[in-house]
Amino acid sequence: MTLTLNPALDISTTTERVVPEHKLRCDVPRRDPGGGGINVARVVDALGGEAEAVFPAGGPTGQALLATLRGGTGLRPHAVPIAGETRQSFTVDERAEGRAEYRFVLPGPDLSAVELDSCLEAVAERARDAAFVVASGSLPPGVPADIYARLGAMLPPGGPRLIVDSSGPALRETRGAYLIKPSLRELQMLAGRELPDAAARVVAARGLMEDGITEIVVLSLGSDGAMLITREEQEQFPAIPVPVRSTVGAGDSMVAAMALALSRGETPRQAVRFGMAAGAAALLRPGTQLCRREDVDRLFATA
Repeated sequence: MTLTLNPALDISTTTERVVPEHKLRCDVPRRDPGGGGINVARVVDALGGEAEAVFPAGGPTGQALLATLRGGTGLRPHAVPIAGETRQSFTVDERAEGRAEYRFVLPGPDLSAVELDSCLEAVAERARDAAFVVASGSLPPGVPADIYARLGAMLPPGGPRLIVDSSGPALRETRGAYLIKPSLRELQMLAGRELPDAAARVVAARGLMEDGITEIVVLSLGSDGAMLITREEQEQFPAIPVPVRSTVGAGDSMVAAMALALSRGETPRQAVRFGMAAGAAALLRPGTQLCRREDVDRLFATA
């Protein structure tokens, strides 16, 4: 089960070169459903699992987003109606030598208290048979920072475990999560200090455990790989070298694969390895496309 409070219809295209004050002729756009939890659910589906995605949706863009999600073999979308318009995001890739990727992300609609409660209640009611609830992505304007702590408190006792992939105040106010996946910058923000080496990062991560935020930290280190930190152990995993076509959805792919592996009874260590393979596989795909199962399996086998 995933929760995406700020979903988007992701539009991606290419142009020869991005220059100011010129009309930029673009290729035919591709439209994909987007937002952290939605991406997680899509990857779980692509890797052979089953997921239900809960998200608010409003206006024509919300209907277009819902339409793009229908038809997945193991993906069940559940849209909570809202008065506002679902946001769009826009990604442009340059074709020219030395090309760059440009990502434009809009803030999203305001959610009323009733609409927000409806999203949380939908997850709590529908997650009874789920192994994990993954709350992922940015928050729309005005959503209280303790939203994921509220979600965790609403989950049935002995039911699904909570995974949170967020940032800023929403991550700082999280309580009772099973696993979080901060970047180094986010962990430093939570710790309130620079974390120059592995020892400092382990201390900071275990401080979050003492504060009741989470049981496990998977620290994303970009080109330096990732660290798995629990109360008893720590391990750093090197990055899987692949040519990068797009960074969109790499973190979501990693979270999805970890959640799926854990739901199948794998150890956290194996889950992180599988997650890193999925994240690397997403880097191979252009625009807003996510990882492919055959790429994940190949990279996991050789990592």
